[in-house]
Amino acid sequence: MKQSINLRAFPNFLKHESAGGIILFFCVIISLIIANSPLGAGFNNLLEHQIGFNTDSIHLKYSVALWINDGLMAIFFLLVGLEIKRELVEGELASPKKAALPIICAIGGALIPAGIYMLLNNGTATASGWGIPMATDIAFALAVITMLGKSVPTSLKIFLAALAIVDDLLAILVIALFYSAELNFIYLAYAGAILLLLVLFNRFGVKNIAFYLIPGVFIWYFVHHSGIHATIAGVLTALTLPTTPDAKESPLEKLEHTLVKPVNFLIIPLFALANTNIHFEDGMVEGLFSSLGMGIVLGLLVGKPIGIFLLSWLSVRFKICQLPEGANWTHIIGVGLLAGIGFTMSIFIALLSFADPDTVAVAKFAILAASLLSGVIGFILLKMVSRKPDLTK
Repeated sequence: MKQSINLRAFPNFLKHESAGGIILFFCVIISLIIANSPLGAGFNNLLEHQIGFNTDSIHLKYSVALWINDGLMAIFFLLVGLEIKRELVEGELASPKKAALPIICAIGGALIPAGIYMLLNNGTATASGWGIPMATDIAFALAVITMLGKSVPTSLKIFLAALAIVDDLLAILVIALFYSAELNFIYLAYAGAILLLLVLFNRFGVKNIAFYLIPGVFIWYFVHHSGIHATIAGVLTALTLPTTPDAKESPLEKLEHTLVKPVNFLIIPLFALANTNIHFEDGMVEGLFSSLGMGIVLGLLVGKPIGIFLLSWLSVRFKICQLPEGANWTHIIGVGLLAGIGFTMSIFIALLSFADPDTVAVAKFAILAASLLSGVIGFILLKMVSRKPDLTK
């Protein structure tokens, strides 16, 4: 009996909603250990190793790190795009009434952190990192709120998921508009033509997923060479896949279900391993108190909950929206803190913001510190409020 229980333990763990966040957490720890051990130099050499091939007309030879950050992360963004479209068609963003609160709160949770960062970094060499504290890590945030179980209303988890999805959409727009290199319009035209083909496939009722994914690879290649970050190709491809508002599984939902485990248990952990290998040095803690470090920490830890709470309060005050069922204002502050877990998307934007490795290292360390504090404080606050009577609204 004991043996059969042990054999089932790991598959059962993978089915748990918080499993992805837990694996991600351990990958962060492993990456930090490697970076600060004798294995660190060899690991960096592995990340810089070139894979692929180049010809006169095709350029596909990149470092392992770039394949992870631009290649595998395009699949992550494909999944995010699928989630956004599903929510728009049949989920929490499907009607103005449902969508209003998470959309408004996501805007507040993006603008206030960016504003705090700019106040501290305006006119400095790190001013370009204003997008870093705007982002929320869906996997980590949902893992934390899932661990609270029945301590919080189910509606609050749905609200956080919708908020994080809108947050990701805003981050994607920021990356596309502000973190792209000089544009090559010929490659953009090629990508646009293939995207139009996918739209036509959708209009004519093509259901075979291969008709979207294979051209999507070419969109990735052309977008990568156009100057816009290649991961945007994943979102563009996702938005063309057909779906329906009924219970029948659509091609979009089928692909989403197929990608969830590879993304949560392979791609995001690999991204964490490759991008949180921070070598701790003297002065790094002091870096948290620099304009860069404080901009990120205060943006995520303070700006996120203030922006989300303020906009939700104004929305309810002027009767534009209602709070999630069973939730009170302390719940909203707790969700705002969990939204301050920036991690994956914040590190991603940091890599796009700075070329200097030392600056990137300080930014990563600040993101880790802010995300850890946000997660712990948010968890404790939501756990505490669950033990008290509902004083809300």
